[in-house]
Amino acid sequence: MSQQQVEQFFEDLWQDYIKLTPSAAKVHQVLGQGQPIINDHVAFRTFDIAPVRLAALVALFENMGYEARGEYEFTEKKLVARHFEHRDPRLPKIFISELLVESFSVELQTIVKQLVAQIDPEQVARPEFLYSGTHWQLSSTDYERLLEESEYAAWMAAFGFRANHFTVNVNELTDYESLEQVNQTLKNAGFRLNSSGGEIKGSRDVFLEQSSTLADHMPVRFSDMEKVIPSCFYEFARRYEVAPDRLYTGFVAASADKIFESTNAR
Repeated sequence: MSQQQVEQFFEDLWQDYIKLTPSAAKVHQVLGQGQPIINDHVAFRTFDIAPVRLAALVALFENMGYEARGEYEFTEKKLVARHFEHRDPRLPKIFISELLVESFSVELQTIVKQLVAQIDPEQVARPEFLYSGTHWQLSSTDYERLLEESEYAAWMAAFGFRANHFTVNVNELTDYESLEQVNQTLKNAGFRLNSSGGEIKGSRDVFLEQSSTLADHMPVRFSDMEKVIPSCFYEFARRYEVAPDRLYTGFVAASADKIFESTNAR
């Protein structure tokens, strides 16, 4: 893909994201004051079932010029993840996680496999698949059943394939010197932050600090009814130098584990 096509991909991804996260536009106004906001990374979710397992989606990022970097494990949430970086450092990093479906009950496995079976494998080969949403019908009963075992599975079943969150690069904000300042500005503007594990996850010691809003709530049309549930959220990342003039570019599993909870419905 050309640079222009990659930039267009992120623009289309953003437009899909703000439909489900209208507060993100307000965050831009509050923090950017009309200046462009630089994106640190975009996060995606998937299931470890063909044709959408993480390994299959990697090709989409590689075709955009991305290269694999870190690998992460989230034992409690039964997830694994990888992150990718582009040779152009101005483009956002990619963080993609997948649910280890067979680590759950037979009932959850059955529901998820039925959803994934409805996906056309040919569509998975196109970049726009990454903001194509759901490819299935889901009952509110099945959503609630998934929610009992895995917030992640329930979110994926309700919203499908799209950016779970974008992330403001706090290092590039001209009017802020710390993540604490960013958080206070957001709270003053009425935003609710994810306080699981503290408002700021990580520290200078691990070269990365992260915080996030709680997910917006949006109506979702299930097969039997409409429900208002948590959609997507906005994250904020402050990176520190691992060497002179070289910022840490990876992720911290313990921090990301708590960031996942920004979309929790319970």
